[in-house]
Amino acid sequence: MDKRRDIAREISRIYCPLTPQAIEVLGNILVPMKFQKGDTILEEGKVCRALYFVEKGMVRQYYYKNKKDVTEHFSFEGRIVFCIESFLKQEPSRLIVEALENTVLYAIPYDAFHTLMVRNQEMEMLYRKILEHVAISSQEHADSQRFENAAERYDRLLREKPEIILRAPMVHIASFLQMTPETLSRVRGASVGAAKNTTPRDQNGAWWAETNLK
Repeated sequence: MDKRRDIAREISRIYCPLTPQAIEVLGNILVPMKFQKGDTILEEGKVCRALYFVEKGMVRQYYYKNKKDVTEHFSFEGRIVFCIESFLKQEPSRLIVEALENTVLYAIPYDAFHTLMVRNQEMEMLYRKILEHVAISSQEHADSQRFENAAERYDRLLREKPEIILRAPMVHIASFLQMTPETLSRVRGASVGAAKNTTPRDQNGAWWAETNLK
């Protein structure tokens, strides 16, 4: 229970401050789950019956369109992942969730969470804050796709979520940014070159800081 309480405390810290009593209540319903790299966490056509807090590892949500694998979202340590439409409606998901690394999740089951919300205002507030976070994140990503060019989309991802650049396969990153792998490679190269050209030099002209983007 101590570990589950720690996870509940971390969820509280990230999403919504909870009292010690509420943290205890939340910890009681958490379900630890482990997945190996490449495992499917949620299959297409299955109902999303939990919110999943990522304690360790990285996962992605994706779907198939015209027989192509399209990445919609990445989640890593300290983030909650779930298929929002399937979870809210309790209907089969059109999205798939897979582990990109060996991953440890803590599930917040739909039924247990909603039972708590009926009698615990703090749980209701936590739920609202999680949904707000997901809605804002989704809107920001949609706006980026609509209004930014390829270089701007890559720079935003590098600036705001560098973990994805460092840890996710390039083919999935390209799909997430709605560009081809060739375009992503060109944009990355230009970004690295620009960073090197703006790196300060000392009086002898030597590099005193290096960019380690890969």
